Parts: sequence; structure tokens; C-alpha cells
Amino acid sequence: MSVRAVGLVPHPHRETAAALARHAAARLGEHGIEVRCPTGDDATTLDVTGLDVVVSLGGDGTMLRAVDLAYEAGVPVLGVNVGQMGYLTEIEPHDFDAALDRLVAGDYQVAERMVLEISVESAGSARGRWFALNEAVLEKVNTGRLARLEVEINGTFFTTYAADGVIVSTPTGSTAYSFSARGPIVSPRHRCLLLTPVSPHMLFDRSLVLGAEEILRFVVIDEHSVVLTADGRELGDLAAGDAVSCRGGALPARIVTLGPRDFHQILKANFGLSDR
Repeated sequence: MSVRAVGLVPHPHRETAAALARHAAARLGEHGIEVRCPTGDDATTLDVTGLDVVVSLGGDGTMLRAVDLAYEAGVPVLGVNVGQMGYLTEIEPHDFDAALDRLVAGDYQVAERMVLEISVESAGSARGRWFALNEAVLEKVNTGRLARLEVEINGTFFTTYAADGVIVSTPTGSTAYSFSARGPIVSPRHRCLLLTPVSPHMLFDRSLVLGAEEILRFVVIDEHSVVLTADGRELGDLAAGDAVSCRGGALPARIVTLGPRDFHQILKANFGLSDR
């Protein structure tokens, strides 16, 4: 896989990320590879048209921004961990030069991850279609209030949730907010949807695991607005009658890998699980 153009997305407020981006630009430039960077701190200014790879330099949040930028263009993303947890990122900074050499040589693979497709019916700013690698979250706006959401599964009414919020996540997102709300951990090799309530005020408080092609639809049923976020990006407030539908995206996100990546060993290391 010949690499001719690479985009760099560094964390906007970490000097280590900025220094790695400068280093990568110089090293790739020596091989005649076009390098593009965002203008200022706004990652969305990066033009991904014609890029072969996007390199994320930050933590998982930066990786999510880079995947969002590259997703619809089908550009694969390589994650360099200049953060803390690093579930999504592929390599550590001390391995960066070797990773750049492999990019130049075309010596890498691309793994596919399911994404969430989110459709919003609203008169507000959140309306339209969105994509998320990790999750969509509908949460209450006001302290002391509950989010009240009617839930349909495949067009049939299921129940009404009264909770601080609900999370719809992909397998990749199962180790993020859904996990904090006591949702299950799912291997990213699966294709499924996870529906996890946040602090539900109801007897039914378990997560649901649904097929990737099933459709979850939420309707806001009271006047106290609910905020919708996707991978940590606030999309806007929702009012009574607004609806959000979630299903597995038709196209996968594409992630650069440089060798076998054992999800279970990453999980073990991040949670400090002992061998025996």
C-alpha cells in the first residue's frame, strides 16, 4: 500500500503531540510524502480528500475526532497514544519512528470497526445524520430532572426510560461511557448495539445487546430538554417530540494496525489484572 499523502491530527493542547507532529512532517517530507495538518486548533479544517492515512496524536478523544474526520472518505487512521488509557490508539511515542518507517514502506494493515449511525428528527441544531465510533448519549440537561424517553425497537414500542440518560454504544465503545454505567465489555470483533441506561429510576436497569441491523428509536416525551452527544461531541439539545434513531452504520471505520493487537491483553493491562 503506497503512501503518498498523510494527514496529522495532534491534540491541540499537548506540546508532546505538537512536537511529534512536527517530527512526523519532517520525516515524511524527506520521502516526498505530502503532509497536511489542521489550521490552528480546529481539526475539522483538515482536508482529508486524497489522503492515504490520517495519524492521530493524542489520547482516545483525539483518535475519535480523527476517525470522525476520515470516516466518510474511507481513510484509515493510525493512533499514537499521547494520552492516558489508549484503548483506541495503536502505538506509543517511543515506537513512532518505526511506525513512520512502516507507513513509508506501505507495511501496515487496516482493521475495520463498526460505527453507529445516528439520525435526528428535530427542529434544533442536532437534526440530521451523524456517525460515532464509540457511542451516542441522550442525557438530562438540568440537575434534579430525569430524562424521559420512549424507546422503540424495530418500530415497536418497548418501554419508557426514566433515567439520567441512555447510552447506545458499539462494541468499540463498550469500554467507554457504557462501561462506566455498568454495561458489558464486548470484543470489537462483534457487530452489535448496546443500550445502557444511566442511573435509571425504574425496576428494569439492565443493558440490552441488540443486532447491528436493528433500529433503536428514542422519543423525548417531556418539556425538559435532553442533550445529545456523539463520541463526546455535543450535537445539541432535544425538546419534547424530538426523536433519535440509532443503528449500525453501513460502512466501517478503518483503523491502521501494525501487527496483531490483542484486545483482551490491552483490557488486562489497563485494569491491572494479574496473571494468577
